[in-house]
Amino acid sequence: MICYTTAMSHDPDTLTSPEAVVPALTQAIGQILRRLRAEANPDGLNLSQTAALALLDTKGGMTNADLARAQAMKPQSMSPILASLEQEGLVERGPHPTDGRQILFSLTAKGAEARRKRSIAKHDWLLAAVGKLSPDERQILLSAAGIIRDLTAS
Repeated sequence: MICYTTAMSHDPDTLTSPEAVVPALTQAIGQILRRLRAEANPDGLNLSQTAALALLDTKGGMTNADLARAQAMKPQSMSPILASLEQEGLVERGPHPTDGRQILFSLTAKGAEARRKRSIAKHDWLLAAVGKLSPDERQILLSAAGIIRDLTAS
């Protein structure tokens, strides 16, 4: 059985107050994200490396500065991340179409395959975990997913 709250009080108003819901939600989301990262890391890449691969996968070729800006870091911090990904054969350099002074980084076939494997591993772990829940728990989880989606849209 799943524990749906970590609050100490049994007063319904206290259990559902924003002050009780926010830390419980933050902790639960953090735990599932950490678990998904752990389950889906066959290449041993760190969070910055996987984020850079994800950006290149979704947005296409990007400069070092564009990638750094998208991850709220300095270009100097992005350089070693890209160098390690390039060394692993996951990204490659190419010419910028309008500025010959800049370099575009893009995913290689190996990088795209690494992204695909990570996605499958996350899906498979979550599918197995949700499969262990009762039908009632899955319905609650489905409702919660809708609420979380609505929260992010506001």
